[in-house]
Amino acid sequence: MPALVLVRHGESQWNLENRFTGWVDVPLSEKGVLEAKKAGERIKKENIHFGTAYTSDLKRAQDTLKYILEVLGQQNIPVKKDKALNERHYGDLQGLNKAETAKKFGDEQVKIWRRSYNIAPPGGESLKDTAARTLPYFESQVLKDLKKGLHVIVAAHGNSLRSIVMYLDKLTKEQVLELNLATGIPIVYQFDENMDILSKKELS
Repeated sequence: MPALVLVRHGESQWNLENRFTGWVDVPLSEKGVLEAKKAGERIKKENIHFGTAYTSDLKRAQDTLKYILEVLGQQNIPVKKDKALNERHYGDLQGLNKAETAKKFGDEQVKIWRRSYNIAPPGGESLKDTAARTLPYFESQVLKDLKKGLHVIVAAHGNSLRSIVMYLDKLTKEQVLELNLATGIPIVYQFDENMDILSKKELS
C-alpha cells in the first residue's frame, strides 16, 4: 500500500515575524529547523521508506525536506523541485505584517484573502489559482509515483498543501476556509491499489 506524506515547511523567519511570505524566498527560523527535524523523527516511527520526494522552488520547503531526509537516513532518494508546489503568491501583501494589514483592511477582509477559495489578495493568487497549478502537477507527477507503489513525501507550503488536501479529502469551498495546516506536522495518507484512501493521520 503506497503512502503519501504531506508536510508544511517548518516555521520560516517571516512566519516568526508574522509577515505575508508567498513567493519571497525566506529561510527557516531556528524553531523551523527544529520542527523539520522533529517531523523527521515522527515519520521515522512510521517506518516509511520513500521512493521519491517532491518540494517547491523555495528554500524553506527544500530545507525542511533536507532535514527530514537526513533524520531518516534517506538522502539518496530522487528529489523533484518545482514552482508548481510554491506557496500561494500574496501579491501586494508580501512582506507586510499580518496584524498591521488586518488593522488597515479589517480582520474579516484579511481572513477572506488568506482562507477563501476564489478571492485573491491585490496582485496575488487565490487558493483556486494556486490549485490550478498545484493539482495538475500533483496528478501528473505525485499520483503517478503512488500508482507505481512508491511511498512519496511532499514538503511544501500552507496553501499549496491546502489545495492538495482539499482535493484528497473532497472538501467544499466552505470547508477549506477553516483548514489550517500547522508547520512541521506530517500528514500520512495510505492508499489501496485503486488509489482509494484507506487512512489519514497527523503525526503530531
